[in-house]
Amino acid sequence: MSLPNLPSQARVVVVGGGIIGCSIAYHLAHMGVDVVLLERDRITSGTTWHAAGLMVTFGSTSETSTEMRKYTRDLYSRLEAETGVSTGFKACGFIEVAGDKDRLEEYRRVSAFNRYCGVDVHEISPAQVKDLFPLARVDDLLAGFYVKEDGTTNPVDSTMALAAGARMKGARIIENCPVTGFLQKRGAVTGVRTAYGDVQAEYVVNCTGMWARQLGAKAGVNIPLQSTEHYYLITEKIAELKGSFPVLEDPGSYGYFREEVGGLMVGLFEPICAPWKVEGVPEDFSFGELPPDWERMGPYLEKAMNRVPISMEVGVRKFFCGPESFTPDLQPVVGESPELKNYFVAAGLNSIGILTGGGLGRVMAHWIINGRPDVDVTGFNIDRLQTYQANPEYRRTRTVESLGMVYQCHYPYRSMQTARGAKRSALHERLANERAYFKDVSGWEGPDWYAPQGLEPKVEGLSWGRQAWWKHWEAEHKATREGVILMDMSFMSKYLVQGRDAGRVLNYISANNVDGDAGFITYTQWLNELGKLEADLTVTKLDDERFWVVASDTALRHVESWVKRNTPEDAHCFITDVTSGYAQINIQGPRSRELMQKVTTADLSNENFPFRAAREIDIGFARALCVRITYLGELGYELYVPTEQATHVYDRLTEAGQSVGLRHAGLKALASLRMEKGYRDYGHDIDNTDSVLEAGLGFAVDLKKPGGFIGRDAVLAKKEQGPLTRRIVQVLVKDPDALMFHAEIVRRNGKAVGYIRAASYGFTLGGAVGLAMIEAGEPMNQAYVDAGTWEVEIANKLYPATISIKPLYDPENKRIKM
Repeated sequence: MSLPNLPSQARVVVVGGGIIGCSIAYHLAHMGVDVVLLERDRITSGTTWHAAGLMVTFGSTSETSTEMRKYTRDLYSRLEAETGVSTGFKACGFIEVAGDKDRLEEYRRVSAFNRYCGVDVHEISPAQVKDLFPLARVDDLLAGFYVKEDGTTNPVDSTMALAAGARMKGARIIENCPVTGFLQKRGAVTGVRTAYGDVQAEYVVNCTGMWARQLGAKAGVNIPLQSTEHYYLITEKIAELKGSFPVLEDPGSYGYFREEVGGLMVGLFEPICAPWKVEGVPEDFSFGELPPDWERMGPYLEKAMNRVPISMEVGVRKFFCGPESFTPDLQPVVGESPELKNYFVAAGLNSIGILTGGGLGRVMAHWIINGRPDVDVTGFNIDRLQTYQANPEYRRTRTVESLGMVYQCHYPYRSMQTARGAKRSALHERLANERAYFKDVSGWEGPDWYAPQGLEPKVEGLSWGRQAWWKHWEAEHKATREGVILMDMSFMSKYLVQGRDAGRVLNYISANNVDGDAGFITYTQWLNELGKLEADLTVTKLDDERFWVVASDTALRHVESWVKRNTPEDAHCFITDVTSGYAQINIQGPRSRELMQKVTTADLSNENFPFRAAREIDIGFARALCVRITYLGELGYELYVPTEQATHVYDRLTEAGQSVGLRHAGLKALASLRMEKGYRDYGHDIDNTDSVLEAGLGFAVDLKKPGGFIGRDAVLAKKEQGPLTRRIVQVLVKDPDALMFHAEIVRRNGKAVGYIRAASYGFTLGGAVGLAMIEAGEPMNQAYVDAGTWEVEIANKLYPATISIKPLYDPENKRIKM
């Protein structure tokens, strides 16, 4: 075999020649970028070659994922005309079936959102399912959801077509050339090392699928994914089965079904999977199969095949088992690594690499070359993941659940159940004694709600409706509005930013003025050069050289890397993650001052300790940073207490709280209270595609402060364009029985103009309340709101709604300043 003819340099080196790597190379080449793709063996030799080849646009409530699917389907349908290489795409149609009322509810919600995104999905009857797929048993089905334009593609052929298209535009694809390491300088990747020499590069993209974690480790990059056994069976030929039959998917039976060379392919996503090679995938594993576990998979296979009974009457041609990689939260791992600048990752596609591959390649190419993504990536970004999630025991434990989630009913309040207890607040045992029901919050055990005395904090089954714990949540909500509550928020990301230039650096990163008087907290956004959101957080100035930064749990690594990458090399400014060093105890509600004054000698009167004040105070034997701020819409205080003194402070608060009716409150109350007030949550109702003005956060922008800030020119340009035609609004459903969670469609005068990005139940307002980005297409002002008849579509039903630009609860902010 001749040695590879390696170039000495390229602008971008893509590592891995599966569907994702070839798609990224294809899109970069079409953008005129000098790109080299290096494949350790042959193209498709990892997991792409044995993929099932479904090309489905239905099923996601992520706008980004849905758009990637649509783009991918369109790309596969036109690649042959461009390259002369067929992808094998066949628009035979797709049907998702619902066999119980909860799945019917889910798919009706999903289908409304997908239609909003341009997917032509129709709800059909079981009889119509039978007409389209005559071999299916439909007697126990409630409905099907049919997309005529979806179908199947050939994974190998699709990859080869992308590779051909990349070569036609100048990309170099080199096979049999494994990457063995990476070149680095001053915190940035500068190239790759191979057995045949080095290739210098401005950017490197790790697209190595189930090897991505191991290869990333060679660069110090955390990629916590794990390979598992993944199965499908192919029967002998079935005379009655036609190639024109649509793909049939029945998650309730763990299976999907499609024609494959005259036989039936029965693909499986079992609820409990088997991880493979936790210690590491062999580097020479290529076009590989695993011995199938008939004993373990037998019951799942029997249940799946029962949906198409004739499949049990013919022989088995092949029972295939091959590895596929999955991530801790069943979301892809994509983006620029927080550890190493210009080192990008696109891996962990959780079995949807083929059906999103084209779209993800486009997204990644634009992200690499433009320096930022042009779609919402808050749920996919690699920097959401933490280093402990790459531990062998964590991967072995969590992956068992994550693959099983693929075909579970996606209930709105479900929390991951495996790999729990990784992070516990200093107050955990105290809160457990108060009967907290804990949920997974970025690895932390976060109290979701509390059971009253005499009841166990447990959830008996999941639902789309009100559950038994609903009344406990309501009581916590009302206690916050009327009395005083204690809320453990220790999972919040906390940082000390220090140095002679800390104020100057943070003020340039922040849109608001965070370098004013010491002893005050400032709410601000961090923007990119386009004036769009990168972070939503608070900065407290402790003194001229010390600043306290607090962000959400999911922003832990993003905030730290953003500061480091936007600090000039000659600046004396350092950021330290101190999350584990401090408990955060929030005391909130109209009686919070009364309680706080019982435990400290500090004067917390409105005159001496006004809204936004931040000072160190005494509580018993402890010192705590006390900040007068709220995320719930009431008078309140956030206490930051050294971890070793947290239980002492907690005990003092709860003892004094007996006389004022102190109640514990959890994250369900946090969600409903903040949503009534219209407070934003980055990654849920605002994201990186929103300008700070569209997000309704212009009040937190200081365009006149000396020195400006990142994104200032873009914000000014946006203002000069005139009235906004796109912005966030609050949406309140008038029917108190209707529930919103996410992705419900908002209609004005019958026309879809947006969707709910996040929602909860407003016990004070009397109905489900959420935040939606409205795409008005005309000035989005009060006149536009008043002139419309507004409705929300929830599971095929329309509900009248109230729309508000201002907060529906306490719009004048009187309660938080009392």
